[in-house]
Amino acid sequence: MKLEHDESGPASQIAAAIGEPARARILYCLADGCARTSTELAIIAGVMPSTASIHLKILKARRLVKMIPQGKNRYYSLAGEHVAAALEALSVLVGLAGGSRVAFPPQAPPELRLARACYDHIAGRLGVSLHDRFKALGWLSGGMTPAKLYDLTPDGTTAFRSLGIDIENTRNLRCRFAYACMDWSEGKPHLAGSIGAAVLNVALRRRWVVRELDSRALTITRTGEREMLSRFGLRG
Repeated sequence: MKLEHDESGPASQIAAAIGEPARARILYCLADGCARTSTELAIIAGVMPSTASIHLKILKARRLVKMIPQGKNRYYSLAGEHVAAALEALSVLVGLAGGSRVAFPPQAPPELRLARACYDHIAGRLGVSLHDRFKALGWLSGGMTPAKLYDLTPDGTTAFRSLGIDIENTRNLRCRFAYACMDWSEGKPHLAGSIGAAVLNVALRRRWVVRELDSRALTITRTGEREMLSRFGLRG
């Protein structure tokens, strides 16, 4: 029986574009936020340059990548953060389904797995470690519902205010104040929501982390190591 409003066409086309192994390798390589030439992407995908050009044309047509002309070269990057988020979500689904990461491998470099921005909050090993420390310190309550929503305990409210975070204003920024976001590289949750974004803003403003140029990767500074050890008991 055919549905009256069948939305499967565009969805299946995007799924097919992502699901081809060479194109998946290209997309996951670009997930670090850096732009690369078709020649570089051909090497990463393990295909001939002419074949890589065909793959990139398909990905561009599906609005998964964009092309940036610069002089004689053409650079490719993900079309936006929404594509990176979809790739992260797919990686989580693969893990939850018991699928093989060899068949659908994330190609993110080690520095991206250590610390990165996921939307507007901290992900990677650093993000997961902060999430776990906040829970261990008794700053977060809840998180056991299917939506994985958190709230702050009185101690948590005091602690986050001491970082210069306006809790009341942060609550009003969006519908989800705090929740557990599954981290694809660690297989554990990190802290997301408006409070997660506030923590990243504090970390950037105080230079605990520095955002890599044209990348989602975050570099932890020596100041950051000292501050996170003294404030959260978090060791590198």
